[in-house]
Amino acid sequence: MTDAITEQEVRHVAKLSRLKLTDEQVRQFTRQMSDILAYVKKLNELDTANVKPTAHAAPLRNVFREDKAAAGMGVEKVLQNAPDRDGPFFKVPRVLAD
Repeated sequence: MTDAITEQEVRHVAKLSRLKLTDEQVRQFTRQMSDILAYVKKLNELDTANVKPTAHAAPLRNVFREDKAAAGMGVEKVLQNAPDRDGPFFKVPRVLAD
């Protein structure tokens, strides 16, 4: 595992995520992501041969509640901030070619 990430990789991930980043943000995220990768690399140096695998660091307890039917918000309220709509539906840009 490498301990550095390039600005080009950050720009690529931002493009895939449809994020518009400034040059300063790209530099900042490059530093931060490189620090994260360096930390993971350091963790990989630990001897965990005798450590029992766990799914969670702390025990979990599910809190159940009774399901109750409730009135919905209504189409107009749900779509009031939609950038575009087609009748009672959200209209989104096409992402697949014909």
